Amino acid sequence: MEQRNLGRTGLRVSELCLGTMSFADDSIGHRILDAFAEAGGTFIDTADMYARGGSEEILGRWLKGRRRDDLVIATKVWGRMGDAPNDGGLSRKHVIAAVEASLRRLGTDYIDLYQTHIWDPTTPVEETLATLDTLVRAGKVRYVGASNVTASQLQRSLDVARHRGWEPYVCLQPLYNLLRRELEWELAPVSRAEGLGVIPWSPLAGGWLTGKYRRGMTSVPADSREARIQERSGEEGWRTQDSEETWRVVDAVHEVAEETGRTPSQVALRWVRERPAVTAPIIGPRTVEQLTDNLGATGWELTAQQTEKLDAASARPLPYPYEMQARLPHHDPR
Repeated sequence: MEQRNLGRTGLRVSELCLGTMSFADDSIGHRILDAFAEAGGTFIDTADMYARGGSEEILGRWLKGRRRDDLVIATKVWGRMGDAPNDGGLSRKHVIAAVEASLRRLGTDYIDLYQTHIWDPTTPVEETLATLDTLVRAGKVRYVGASNVTASQLQRSLDVARHRGWEPYVCLQPLYNLLRRELEWELAPVSRAEGLGVIPWSPLAGGWLTGKYRRGMTSVPADSREARIQERSGEEGWRTQDSEETWRVVDAVHEVAEETGRTPSQVALRWVRERPAVTAPIIGPRTVEQLTDNLGATGWELTAQQTEKLDAASARPLPYPYEMQARLPHHDPR
């Protein structure tokens, strides 16, 4: 698996990042981790709130049998981990408590990439950034990143850190796939201008781009993520995605898969992997078989014609002022 620099940093990470949100026990989780490492994967992402710390614990037990410095471990902070007033958010009190808890669960002395999971409107950004800077200076964290922020929030954070001489965000973890391309409006240009690595979550759109879905379906596949959500909620939430716009993208993914002899998952992942701003898509396999399929997104490239087909199928009308700027010569929002 190719190794790439995370943005403008000297940190090298594998071209696919393994997400551990779906890990439920050591048996399957460790098998997936073993297979990912054997394929050359070095970049692993988790969060304190995944299974209320359970994901970090599964990863931590696996790390005991590995050379720690060979791996890049990323986790996130923000989620509410208890019922007390300060058991969530990005205050100094919670961030310091959270990083210590993550270090214990992971069984490691340091975290390579520590990310704020979402913007906290109740905490001054200066307080959060100063705390993250302290953690880097203390050696508990190597790099810091952000997830689920707007472009203005990201730029403000970068500007404040630059002005104060604090450790800046070097990575962005956003939602991005063929069905959700809003990243391209502002977040991707900011990330490219500021030299941030971009590690998108949900590159397969929650399973919609894995090949399980076909035009004309009247219900979700029994083994799909949507089916599990529907069983828990009792609602057919998938209907919000059941649209001509979605099926046009799904059709294009299947067409390119047939042309390339690849699976739909591999095509959709490869499209994200080849986007100019992207460092490494985050895959979230629930089984070793799914991981094996995802790994097939490496080692080959889409042709220009195939990329154009996927771009055209997934294009959406732009709101003002993006649609006006898109008409300018040489405009590339990616």
